[in-house]
Amino acid sequence: MKKAFSKVYLSIVYLFLYLPILILIVFSFNESKSKSHFTGFSLRWYEVLFEDELIMSSLMNTLLLAAISSVIATVIGTMAAIGIYSLGKKSRAVVMSVTNLPMVNPEVVTGISLMLLFVFVSSVIGISQGFYSVLIAHITFNLPYVILNVLPKLYQVNANLFEAALDLGCTKKQAFFKVILPEIMPGVFSGFLMAVTLSLDDFIISYFTSGSDFQTLPVTIYSMLRKQVPPSLNALSTLLFVAVLVILLISNISAIRKEKAERKK
Repeated sequence: MKKAFSKVYLSIVYLFLYLPILILIVFSFNESKSKSHFTGFSLRWYEVLFEDELIMSSLMNTLLLAAISSVIATVIGTMAAIGIYSLGKKSRAVVMSVTNLPMVNPEVVTGISLMLLFVFVSSVIGISQGFYSVLIAHITFNLPYVILNVLPKLYQVNANLFEAALDLGCTKKQAFFKVILPEIMPGVFSGFLMAVTLSLDDFIISYFTSGSDFQTLPVTIYSMLRKQVPPSLNALSTLLFVAVLVILLISNISAIRKEKAERKK
């Protein structure tokens, strides 16, 4: 009875989570604009989507922003994690408290504070908000997540590996890139993926820090939804869902293969 109840409960949860997405995917192939009646199969809204210059430009802005901000946040976050790891216990606790604060802080507060900062800087320098303001904002809120992914891997590394590499003739730079970095690379990669995901998904901070010349896809979708819900957004959501699903499948398959290879060794 317990197993049957758990299966039914799990099925209801999954149905509640994925049924709306399934309906969205089905209606992305609807021939008409109706949101309640499926009149026929058509790729019309996918054609409209790719012909929409505003959505395509916003999508390219989002992908470019996510790629650049994630790489920079990963590099800076990895360096910061190494620096935090080398601190004493008391100093490390203080720094980690400050590091965790942006994750606990509401995004509205972060977005408004960054907006005020950029408005002040633009009034002094004379540069309006745009790509660089959103880029700095995304790097800022991605950093804590990268640090929290890299730091546990540093704790797992044998403290004697670095000194052993130095004793065997490596310089400090070689010891880091050839010994330490490969050991913490899973944490670095996880931090990078999380930074990409957060950057692609962010709306509130991007809304407050972006200008009229640069808009991300979530901001563009929000401005479109204020008037009406175009069926082309169903097609866009379907493509995004499929892309994320493919990435997850590739990641899980590669992880399973690595685990099998390690077991064989």
